[in-house]
Amino acid sequence: MSILSNLTDRQRWIRYGQSLKYATYCMLHPFDGFWDLTHEKRGSMAAAHTIVIAVLITRLLALEHTSFLFNNVYWPEVNILQQCLSVLLPLVIFVLGNWGLTTLFEGKGTLANVYMATCYALAPFVLLQLPMIVLSNWVTVDEAAFYSVMNMVSLVWSGGLIVIAMMQIHDFGLGKTLLFIVLTIFAMMVIIFLLLLFFTLVGDAVGYFTSIYKEITFRLY
Repeated sequence: MSILSNLTDRQRWIRYGQSLKYATYCMLHPFDGFWDLTHEKRGSMAAAHTIVIAVLITRLLALEHTSFLFNNVYWPEVNILQQCLSVLLPLVIFVLGNWGLTTLFEGKGTLANVYMATCYALAPFVLLQLPMIVLSNWVTVDEAAFYSVMNMVSLVWSGGLIVIAMMQIHDFGLGKTLLFIVLTIFAMMVIIFLLLLFFTLVGDAVGYFTSIYKEITFRLY
């Protein structure tokens, strides 16, 4: 009953819409926007999740519908799960790595703050990439430079917002923020290496015990 009441709560939907719309304010006024996002509770986890889902959808639409001049991917061979994980895993590892490191050095952002701010910082990627998918099917080879520039702008804009977001939620200076982002990238590589090592060891162990089982089965039967 509580789930149904939440779904039909008009005020809750209004707050959700306002928190989602607030992403555009963060894009244009990042210093004030990201400060108020967490300190004044202007953001919401629901809106952050929505932006992540929008990024995933945008990524898949770009793979399927971007002109072959800019995208050489053959859609029938695309692994949708793999593409989603290629976005979600770096996001999760970045959030965990940044939160873990900054917590050790008096960073004021919580795990939820880091996740929410990072998701809000991805809004320009969605808002620029979606029209670019349509545009890619209209531009010619001579106009390809314009498309490439706009693609770079969407990535640089989101990257810059992530830097400012980390500054505001952790209350760090620019130099310290950049240092911790570099350390976070290094931590991400370490985490990825450990994950690959873990799954490799698990795969080898499974293969070893499977071969033993097959050998025993073969000798007994």
